[in-house]
Amino acid sequence: MSAKIPVRRVGRLTRVLLAGGFAATAGAVLAHHGDAGRFEEATVTMTGTVVALQLINPHSSIILDIPDESGSPVRWQAEFGSPAQLARNFGWNRNTLKAGDQITITGRPLKSGQPYINLSERARILRTETCEEIYHSSSLPEEPPSGPACN
Repeated sequence: MSAKIPVRRVGRLTRVLLAGGFAATAGAVLAHHGDAGRFEEATVTMTGTVVALQLINPHSSIILDIPDESGSPVRWQAEFGSPAQLARNFGWNRNTLKAGDQITITGRPLKSGQPYINLSERARILRTETCEEIYHSSSLPEEPPSGPACN
């Protein structure tokens, strides 16, 4: 013999379980999207030498050396899409960029001045020697690609 649960009680239990589920996942969602305000609104364009390409989830990174005003290399990290997104939208794989490749990136640097740049919006990556665009975000930077190879 099975016990009958009143409909009103099932509705209340469902609401409690749903509310608990939303509350439990809210922290993870907010933690992942906690970048609001960390990056400059204005984009910058920089040219540097690839040190490593890291195709890892949830965000891939390019580690590159970009010369400062005195010409000394500064190690930067550029963060952008997932490996699956890069493969699907741009045909990227682990050989797309290699150590020593020259690239020009446009993106939004950290407000703190640390050598870290976000390439998820208003961003692009070009091969410096050929001006070939190998990545762009869904929202493009304001300025068109520039450089000797782009003219």
